[in-house]
Amino acid sequence: MMHTAVGWHVEMEFLEDDEHTRAVAMVRLPDGTEVRGHGHASRHHSDSNQPRVGEEVAAARALNEMAMQLLSKAHGEIDAESGRISHAIHV
Repeated sequence: MMHTAVGWHVEMEFLEDDEHTRAVAMVRLPDGTEVRGHGHASRHHSDSNQPRVGEEVAAARALNEMAMQLLSKAHGEIDAESGRISHAIHV
C-alpha cells in the first residue's frame, strides 16, 4: 500500500473589541472549494480581559462549524458516488 502525504493550511482571522471576539476559519481544498466557519466569544463583564482566551473559544467554535461543513461535503460526495444515502456520525 502506498502512502501519500497531504496537507491543508487553515487560515484563522479575528476581530476583537473589549467584550467580543469573532473568528473566521477558512481552508481551501484541493478541489478548489473554500470552506469557512465562524465563531464568536463574549467576555462576561466580571471576567478579566484575556484576549487569548476569547480567541481560543471563538477559534474552536469556528473550527467546529467548519468541521460540520466538511462532514456534510464528504457525505454528499459519498452519496453522489455510491447512489445511496450515508449518515454522518455527529461528534
